[in-house]
Amino acid sequence: MSAVGTPDPARARWIRSFRPCEDAGVRLLCFPHAGGAAGFYFPLAQALAPDVEVLAVQYPGRQDRLREPGVDDVCVLADGVVAALLPLLDDRPLALFGHSMGATVGYEVARRLEHEAGVRPALLFASGRRAPSRNREEWAHLKDDAGLAEELRLLGGTGGALLADPDILRMVLPAVRVDYRAIETYRHRPGAELGCPIAVLTGADDPRVTLDEAADWRHHTHAGHTLDVFPGGHFYLNEVMEEIAGLIADRISALRTATGGSARP
Repeated sequence: MSAVGTPDPARARWIRSFRPCEDAGVRLLCFPHAGGAAGFYFPLAQALAPDVEVLAVQYPGRQDRLREPGVDDVCVLADGVVAALLPLLDDRPLALFGHSMGATVGYEVARRLEHEAGVRPALLFASGRRAPSRNREEWAHLKDDAGLAEELRLLGGTGGALLADPDILRMVLPAVRVDYRAIETYRHRPGAELGCPIAVLTGADDPRVTLDEAADWRHHTHAGHTLDVFPGGHFYLNEVMEEIAGLIADRISALRTATGGSARP
């Protein structure tokens, strides 16, 4: 797993490339869930190559960034991603994909790209997360380690064997706690919304997202939205990754056709 392009310290910290595809017409930047890492998107990168080049964000405080302090503010995370991302925006259109917390981080990155950097993403895929304006009072980040581990078990995104290993738990729970604090204290800031379409994906039995909450992503774009519901819970995409890859490829292809091949609205 390497950083993209020529060496750049900020970019190398934040962005990972699993399979560089120089001839791909579109880049897809992926944002992990709370406690997740860039490697979560390796299967998606394999499935979409060579037509779409998949990049993934590596948040501080995990894996090769374990020695760095975590960031407990979604907007600060978004700022860090944008600063690292700007040198990659010259040659190809960019789509964004975020799951759970990653959907909110991706949304905030899209806002900054469009309204501060003047670069409109081609498309935002928002998976497993209620609309930014739909707030719930959640306090999992204040639980003790046992309570936080139980939270992970209930959502089903972390293998039971890993959660049963106390050494692994001691290593991963600090990042999980910081991420939970970031997303649970996030509050949407009113302002200009997106000019790119939003494709919303959700699990039918997700305990963290109702269909009504997912549908409200429509309020965060002026360019239209779609809503696709899949069987399963919060980590539904682990069971249908190939189907998700097909949906992503189809939506990007349709957008490029509609915009004359550029994939930009």
